[in-house]
Amino acid sequence: MRLGVGWILLGIILCFSLMSSNVSAGKAACPDPLFWECYGILHTCPVGYPRLCEIDCKLCEPYCACDRPGVVCQDPRFIGGDGIMFYFHGKKDKDFCLASDPQIHINAHFISKKSGKGRDFTWVQSTKVLFGSYQLYIGAQKVAKWEESIVNILIQVNEEHAMVPTGEGQIWWSLETGLVIQRQAEMNKVRVKVEGLFEIITHMLPITMEESRVHGYHVEEDDCFAHLELNFKFHGLSKMVDGVLG
Repeated sequence: MRLGVGWILLGIILCFSLMSSNVSAGKAACPDPLFWECYGILHTCPVGYPRLCEIDCKLCEPYCACDRPGVVCQDPRFIGGDGIMFYFHGKKDKDFCLASDPQIHINAHFISKKSGKGRDFTWVQSTKVLFGSYQLYIGAQKVAKWEESIVNILIQVNEEHAMVPTGEGQIWWSLETGLVIQRQAEMNKVRVKVEGLFEIITHMLPITMEESRVHGYHVEEDDCFAHLELNFKFHGLSKMVDGVLG
């Protein structure tokens, strides 16, 4: 009888261990075929950032996308070009300049939720990039309940929809603007690039019920507060660059 109970307990422990590892261990792969030795190989994300794992294609190793310079993550947590991390809370339904330079200007639009902690919670809902005579808009559409299988990220170039084919690795490009947009996941993660000017990796995410519980967001069932997390790389910026990231 005791032996039977022991086996049952062992089975429960193993079950929970497997469940835990499946939940915490996300997967990511190098998206750049130029790094052919690493391209497409799945890596297990380190525990602690399963949703935000990226692959350094040169080193062929996973890293946390929220720990690199030029990033906007979470509520919202910024890391400037100098590597210094800080929080910039913004204000509900307002636009803020992330970077401004003679060749490029980037704004972010914030959404917010009331908090009893002295300040409201804020997230980046959309970003607009002005370069030359062109406009690039990337926005998270309002979603009640998150479904990963549905495209909820909206991309527009000069107010026209950029119809990026669904499926990881699919590409849309424009000869006129120099824009290349590639899906980094099936639906809601893209890399946008203009050679020699900028590169933006944009990931659209919901506030999960676990995040809501831990941080006290009190997210309702009719709005999961889908938002953008952004990773910027700039090329050829002047010494006059300004803005929250600048």
